[in-house]
Amino acid sequence: MRNHKPKQEAEIPKCDTHLVHLDKVRSYQSQILPTNKAQQMAEVFGVLADPNRLRLLSALLNQELCVCDLAALTKMTESAVSHQLRLLKAMRLVSYRREGRNVYYSLADSHIINLYQSVAEHLDESNV
Repeated sequence: MRNHKPKQEAEIPKCDTHLVHLDKVRSYQSQILPTNKAQQMAEVFGVLADPNRLRLLSALLNQELCVCDLAALTKMTESAVSHQLRLLKAMRLVSYRREGRNVYYSLADSHIINLYQSVAEHLDESNV
């Protein structure tokens, strides 16, 4: 019986020799993301790693909407929309305001808009 390596594993480029370039390591050390910030970013990306939450963000990209409007737009139940909005709000990705008995949601700030648009543009460029 032959011992075959999986094809993908054979295609992964590696260094031929183990050589650490200390000058590069030292000069870029301060630019590496600290572990605690990496953890926070991973949590944000984890929340964004859901198609329904991304669809909600896309609906809120240019206007504020209430749960009823979001449910109608996304064809989700109001309960499901509320659940997703709670998660987005906990990560400070959406904000809300009350007007009487209604609650209107919007994207928290321009950083969220820019992040969403950057990823969407990247995908559009990749699919051309």
